[in-house]
Amino acid sequence: MLKLYQFRRTWGIPNLSPFCCKVETYLRMADIPYEIKTALPLGAPKGKLPYIEDNGAAIGDSHFIVDYLKTHYTDLDRELTAAELASSTAMQRLLEEHLFWAALYSRWQYTEENWQINKQAIFGSLPPVIRDIAASRTRKKIQRQIHGHGTGRHQPEEIFALGQQDIDALAVALGDQPYFFGSNPTTLDASAFGLLINIIGCPIESPLKEHGLSKQNLVQYVERIKQRYFDSNQQQETSEISNEH
Repeated sequence: MLKLYQFRRTWGIPNLSPFCCKVETYLRMADIPYEIKTALPLGAPKGKLPYIEDNGAAIGDSHFIVDYLKTHYTDLDRELTAAELASSTAMQRLLEEHLFWAALYSRWQYTEENWQINKQAIFGSLPPVIRDIAASRTRKKIQRQIHGHGTGRHQPEEIFALGQQDIDALAVALGDQPYFFGSNPTTLDASAFGLLINIIGCPIESPLKEHGLSKQNLVQYVERIKQRYFDSNQQQETSEISNEH
């Protein structure tokens, strides 16, 4: 069975990583059987989570994982037109290459309170001495990445203003549809759900979260997907978390 390696569940959401959540949501939307292996990024392909193992292959990075799932299992985008596929790609880039960085900033740099919540969620299972060293080193690494990307060079109000514009665009694009391209979920929905629930559905407070919560259609969208694909007892029973690493 396909194995999905990702962070342990916390905060009452599928995963604290938007990209882990994206992959698991795709698996559930496509009804692909899988087994979860809780893990940390150490030793993972490309040094990050999520990654999957399937038929002897290990694939890292959510984009390439989804490409693999489309080729070897089910393509959720098979009914989309060329124009819709282009829009899907553009919106995923907005989510994963722009809005994501504002969300990342809110966790790792914006306030000390947010950092302590984030630290406990990611590193809390480690022994205290190892936990503090690993958390400190990782935080510095992430902050360098945020600065290198360019987001960290802005003032907080500028960072969140850019993120709020992204949220506005998502709210308009979704409108009153159940999913971004109508009545059926696609890859874009897996990506959007993974990031939006990590903005509005977790205990990390910021102007970005407040703005997301003001968009009623996005709030309902996130809750609808969570209820359909993650709150069902049947889904939980068929995707039991393993404590193996």
